[in-house]
Amino acid sequence: MEISVDRKRCCGAGMCALTAPEVFDQDRKVGRVLLLDPAPPPHLAEAAGQAAELCPAGAITVSGAPVSPSAPE
Repeated sequence: MEISVDRKRCCGAGMCALTAPEVFDQDRKVGRVLLLDPAPPPHLAEAAGQAAELCPAGAITVSGAPVSPSAPE
């Protein structure tokens, strides 16, 4: 899973930071999205995807499937 954000498109609603705080935050000065983890681990994939869907400005893009952790040998 790869995540990208368009800070210029962001309207500062904060749904991303509320939905997936491990992946997104908000700039304290202007309120726009800050991407904390562009390739979140699988356990955060659902929340990150939901945050992208909830973004009213469509400023978050998610591509690819979550990366599975390596199986123990």
